[in-house]
Amino acid sequence: MTAPQPQQAERLSRRPLPGDLGTEAQIARMIRVDQAGEYGAARIYAGQLSVLGKSPVGATIRHMEEQERVHLDTFNTLMVDRRVRPTALQPLWKVAGYALGAATALMGERAAMACTVAVEEAIDAHYAEQAERLGPGEADLKATIEKFRAEELEHRDIGIAHDAELTTGYPVLYTLIKAGTRAVIWVAERV
Repeated sequence: MTAPQPQQAERLSRRPLPGDLGTEAQIARMIRVDQAGEYGAARIYAGQLSVLGKSPVGATIRHMEEQERVHLDTFNTLMVDRRVRPTALQPLWKVAGYALGAATALMGERAAMACTVAVEEAIDAHYAEQAERLGPGEADLKATIEKFRAEELEHRDIGIAHDAELTTGYPVLYTLIKAGTRAVIWVAERV
């Protein structure tokens, strides 16, 4: 294995270990999973809006969905600019994200917000790890991730403010959705 070029070493904050993916592959993986995640989030909110769009919480969900669309558009552009392929499982995310959003919305506004809290907390941890790994050579990507992370935390806070934690069975629902989100992140990075 050859030593990383100086500009490559600056793009990630730590030196690679034997067996690590190269810098370009690691960054492509980040962009791929982030695009998949934002696509899934937009689909979750679309599912929630199909049930709750005309309810008092509809405008709040629409606000979060609009932010997710901006995130998705940004990662779509990055994928084209950097020639990163999407996850092969994108058609599954289309159906699964919408189904999760609609199902939790059918359980009620609080359950929809519990879904938001669980997903956004998993995304927060994921984005924080990515931002930590990016070095000064990827300042723009890091700034994008940190901006989107702040908006995901805003969504989590909105969910909590809308009584997500008062959902019947909240600990179980939260744990299942958060674990599912983590699993989807792992798969989307690789497939």
